[in-house]
Amino acid sequence: MSQSPPSTATGAPVIGLDLGGTKIAAALLGADGTVLARYTRPTPARDGAPAVLDALAAAAAEVDPARLATALGIAAAGVVDPRTGRVTSATDSLRGWAGTALGAGLADRTGLPVACDNDVRATAGPELAALVAEVSAHASLLFAAIGTGVGGAVAVDGRMLHGASGIAGHLGHLPSPEAAGLPCTCGATGHLEVIASGPGIAAHYERLTGTSVDRLETVAERAARGDTDAVHAITSGAAATGRVLGGLANALGPDRVVIGGGVPRIGSLYGDALAAAFAAELMPPLRELVPVAPLFGHDAAVLGAAALTTALPLHQPGALR
Repeated sequence: MSQSPPSTATGAPVIGLDLGGTKIAAALLGADGTVLARYTRPTPARDGAPAVLDALAAAAAEVDPARLATALGIAAAGVVDPRTGRVTSATDSLRGWAGTALGAGLADRTGLPVACDNDVRATAGPELAALVAEVSAHASLLFAAIGTGVGGAVAVDGRMLHGASGIAGHLGHLPSPEAAGLPCTCGATGHLEVIASGPGIAAHYERLTGTSVDRLETVAERAARGDTDAVHAITSGAAATGRVLGGLANALGPDRVVIGGGVPRIGSLYGDALAAAFAAELMPPLRELVPVAPLFGHDAAVLGAAALTTALPLHQPGALR
């Protein structure tokens, strides 16, 4: 089903930025949500937080050379508290990122008011807007992004949940029996991410076979050729995800469950195992609920980032001075 881009509702263009561990994507969006310009550049991930903020500001300047934008929204890796504008926790994929004053730091560099949030919650924003338009203002959403990590977003009664320190939605750090005893990137053990993420599935295949693999796609190719260990690694990760999401669905009662990220794109072996495990967990009132793919494509994060400027606190230039 085709969807219109979410409106920025500001009456003027805004900038959306998507910060990942390898790439910064920028877009200038009109008031109706139309993408007017795009720009990408590498993330200086090993150079420290000031260098990343500088690169973000440079991307904003490149995508809006005429300085038409009146605000900027950023979807960023890490645990982001949109109220304080700070990164409250992060892995080492961005060196020194934890503790960064993202909102104020970027506002000072660009001269624009800045709204910020975690990248997965921002990506889920357009999904929530579409669901609310289709169902009701009180619609609820469970969104999972399964790629190099396992992230998520939860919206209840039409409102995205942020939680203490901005940590709400980190689905990859729920306990999973399949991951028992395995160390997680957060410092704990036994979390879903270490069995269900792309690297987690590849690592599980290595544990089963003693054979090193370079990427998830290699495991998927071997599974397609009938490698039973590859099939087991993929279906174990998928089933673990399905069980966690099914349990969460029982707890939250979502109108829609959306599963995005790169891992689901490896094919039906993964998708079928996840759907079966998900269905097996559901209570009777939710039996018709089936996980679906995202409505929005590669622009989802920058669209969601731009929309943050109308939904979250704006951090103003000069706050750090």
